[in-house]
Amino acid sequence: MEWYLKVMRDNYANFNGRARRKEYWMFTLFFTLFFIASIFITAILYSSVTESTGSLIGGILIIGLFLTHIVPSLAVTFRRLHDTGKSGWFYLLNFIPYIGGLIIFIFTVIEGDKGNNKYGPDPKV
Repeated sequence: MEWYLKVMRDNYANFNGRARRKEYWMFTLFFTLFFIASIFITAILYSSVTESTGSLIGGILIIGLFLTHIVPSLAVTFRRLHDTGKSGWFYLLNFIPYIGGLIIFIFTVIEGDKGNNKYGPDPKV
């Protein structure tokens, strides 16, 4: 949770610097858990309250969750790419169908550059 809060609180819109694999993947894990929880809450609301009210409240919850996480998600991904020595512009590879997301996934899994690179000091030090 500490890494998630670090991204959301300290580096919300910070596109500069580098992010460790642990920071990136812990943020992704907690975002996924919050998304799954919001789906369960929507399902509970849908079945316990009137269907239209439950759908409306659940939809607002899910949309709000995504809107609050767009900027920090982009920022941590850019900083993760910086850690591997790649520009944030590589994120545009996501728009290539099928293979683009796989390429970004591989870039987020590989170990970052040891020592300083042109994007800043090594975050592990």
